[in-house]
Amino acid sequence: MTFVSVALTVAHAVAHAVAHAVAHAEVIAVGSAMVQDAVMTAPAIPSRPTAVVTGASSGIGAATARRLAAEGFDVIAAARRTDQLDAVVADIAADGGTAQAVRCDVTSDESVAQLAAAVPGPLTLLVNNAGGALGLDPVETGSIDEWRWMYEVNVLGTVRVTQALLPALERSGAGTVVVVSSTAGLIVYEGGGGYTAAKHGQTAVAETLRLELCGRPVRVIEIDPGMVKTDEFSLHRFRGDAARAAAVYEGVREPLVAEDVADCIAWCATRPHHVNVDRLVVRPLAQAAQHKVHRG
Repeated sequence: MTFVSVALTVAHAVAHAVAHAVAHAEVIAVGSAMVQDAVMTAPAIPSRPTAVVTGASSGIGAATARRLAAEGFDVIAAARRTDQLDAVVADIAADGGTAQAVRCDVTSDESVAQLAAAVPGPLTLLVNNAGGALGLDPVETGSIDEWRWMYEVNVLGTVRVTQALLPALERSGAGTVVVVSSTAGLIVYEGGGGYTAAKHGQTAVAETLRLELCGRPVRVIEIDPGMVKTDEFSLHRFRGDAARAAAVYEGVREPLVAEDVADCIAWCATRPHHVNVDRLVVRPLAQAAQHKVHRG
């Protein structure tokens, strides 16, 4: 082989090596740019999980908002009464937590849409707590208006809020829906026809939703409290009759309080996401069943 042919062979080899190196550098540059673009366009992951609590102005809802904030959630506290909501949010802030108040009437499509718009991004937890009871009349003489209100707020309110927030829950990749129902959703009692019908309906919603979401990253948890002494539940039920409201708990040494139920909600919601507590029934020691309460 002549010197010239050797030189040409070497030159070709060098040129090939240089071309390969340039192409490889371009691939690396393109890959780096793609990674950079992906990082720039990827959705921001919140540093703290977000929770929405309905009916958060008092009772179980307010206690749950406070407890979840203490657990590290950014809490969106929703209810109709903004003055009481503001007080709850102020308490949370004073304790070092993060919360915002959003006025919401769960019986209004427009109001619930505004609540959904207030959720800043992926949602980790929804606590459907808004609800209530009216009256203690037998079916024979029960008020249709009261029955309608109880169904609207307990059942349709839960459905309305869940429908509005389910996309945000699913976007989180690890969403949880908590439905605060009642032992009245599991068994009936005299005078409780309207309330037990509504709570049975709410329980049916929770059970059905769990079946329908199977295989998707949203779990459904039902909390069923028994006798819980709060400032407003029985007072509202009896339309401000303080004596009738007090008689519900008369002689019961230690009924549950709102913080007990909030503790149960927080425990269920903070289990590893593959753990689903389908239903948690909680009663005071003095209440063995809906109709069996020790007084004295």
